[in-house]
Amino acid sequence: MDYSHQTSLVPCGQDKYISKNELLLHLKTYNLYYEGQNLQLRHREEEDEFIVEGLLNISWGLRRPIRLQMQDDNERIRPPPSSSSWHSGCNLGAQGTTLKPLTVPKVQISEVDAPPEGDQMPSPTDSRGLKPLQEDTPQLMRTRSDVGVRRRGNVRTPSDQRRIRRHRFSINGHFYNHKTSVFTPAYGSVTNVRINSTMTTPQVLKLLLNKFKIENSAEEFALYVVHTSGEKQKLKATDYPLIARILQGPCEQVSKVFLMEKDQVEEVTYDVAQYIKFEMPVLKSFIQKLQEEEDREVKKLMRKYTVLRLMIRQRLEEIAETPATI
Repeated sequence: MDYSHQTSLVPCGQDKYISKNELLLHLKTYNLYYEGQNLQLRHREEEDEFIVEGLLNISWGLRRPIRLQMQDDNERIRPPPSSSSWHSGCNLGAQGTTLKPLTVPKVQISEVDAPPEGDQMPSPTDSRGLKPLQEDTPQLMRTRSDVGVRRRGNVRTPSDQRRIRRHRFSINGHFYNHKTSVFTPAYGSVTNVRINSTMTTPQVLKLLLNKFKIENSAEEFALYVVHTSGEKQKLKATDYPLIARILQGPCEQVSKVFLMEKDQVEEVTYDVAQYIKFEMPVLKSFIQKLQEEEDREVKKLMRKYTVLRLMIRQRLEEIAETPATI
């Protein structure tokens, strides 16, 4: 390859390049399609390198569940207490320490405040006058564990909520907890990541998994360009997903970038994709026509070589009958 004009070429894969002018035309079409939206892309030149950056839409196409990390950057998010701890009589403080129950302090009445015996009011009795009724209010021993633990399970402080939003994104509303830490994102639901044209496929995968704190290894997944025709093209480790998206065009009704498992998806070429959506009777008729065409070609070749064999035999007989000359 002639590298005399390498500055005007932009890499789009291993040993694959595209001219800067052609890429700019594709980029202009891309931005016109997303005019007024945050999916528009920007470009700049840094040390004679042409760089495009912006958001890339990626659709979830997973068949198996994924696992969300329990910790965010060495910061543990405490799960809500189980129902058994609500009735255990323990109380958790802000740092998880056990607090002693709070009791109502006893009030002593001095002799000065006490009423004289003659003026003592009779104790209230029930309707049958059997025994005195006791007031409930001073006798109720309410501890903090009665309500504090329950609040902890349902309500987070504003600072906790801000910390969770800062350290963790959600996949369709799924944050980490013990019930939904393992789940499968809805097929076809869309997320996005901010990348640039110098990032390869493995780098984009790691960025996406880190955004949602997914525990699975990036080596389990791959990015595929899936067309509405059924064609599936796997992006190689040396490809640049943002460049691939620009070259495919902006319309996601024609093609989308999917995150899928490596061992669950096979590539489908354009030639094969043409026949995927046909019904079985139509496909059988195609096979029958191909067989008939193949039979005709075989017969034609057999006739051709039969005639050729006869001609060779006839020539050999003529040579054998001709007397040898001295």
